Amino acid sequence: MENNIHIPTVAELLAKGESPDLLFWVGCAGSFDERAQRITRDICKILHHVGIKYAILGTEESCTGDPAKRAGNEFLFQMQAMMNIEVLNGYEIKKIVTACPHCFNTLKNEYPSLGGSYEVIHHTQLIQSLIDDGKLKPADGHEFKGKKITYHDPCYLGRANEIYEAPRKALEVLDADLVELKRCKSNGLCCGAGGAQMFKEPEKGNKDINVERIEDVIESQATVVAAACPFCMTMLRDGVKVKEKEQEIQVLDIAEITVKANKI
Repeated sequence: MENNIHIPTVAELLAKGESPDLLFWVGCAGSFDERAQRITRDICKILHHVGIKYAILGTEESCTGDPAKRAGNEFLFQMQAMMNIEVLNGYEIKKIVTACPHCFNTLKNEYPSLGGSYEVIHHTQLIQSLIDDGKLKPADGHEFKGKKITYHDPCYLGRANEIYEAPRKALEVLDADLVELKRCKSNGLCCGAGGAQMFKEPEKGNKDINVERIEDVIESQATVVAAACPFCMTMLRDGVKVKEKEQEIQVLDIAEITVKANKI
């Protein structure tokens, strides 16, 4: 599909007397990180392809406050959260999808006590429900058939919110060789970026966590690592570079794999 699909803002729809059935929360990484922007575009392609009436907040969206909270600045978190809740409630938003497990966890679990209660889903859950409803089907002869694929559980999706099946279901339909990493699901290993670690240098030690994680991937002999978090994406790609495995191992988000497999 062409890249120039129009992505409406909630304000735009409201001006026409309409409202979205689903708000796509893009998040900071999805907005500003060059690699994560590609994931954002692919989620929009999926939403467009299946005909869901969605919108984004655009410039009215600001950081959920997750990094501030994890770094210990509760005051800043509450300020950021209240601002977002005011906007979301002002638009009477009911359902939100996001590609970032950190945004997902914060919107779903931290916002209700501050007055922001919404149905919040992760994009892998959306993809799973679209597959279950028969709205997404892998095309014949897609590039993942028979490939060895593994999946890295993001901490805030897996261990924090126990969403293990949705991302795997999205991969199971591919007719690929799905292999698990030795540390997976509730025993998964962090990519090294959680708890606001993304924004600082690691403490002294004998090995970076993302390198340790890529060693798990190499051991699995997978040629594709499926990610479901923009932070994990950065860390896994950096680990692949450290190990000089760019030619052998591809790191792709589940949304990107879905778009490629469905030839959207």
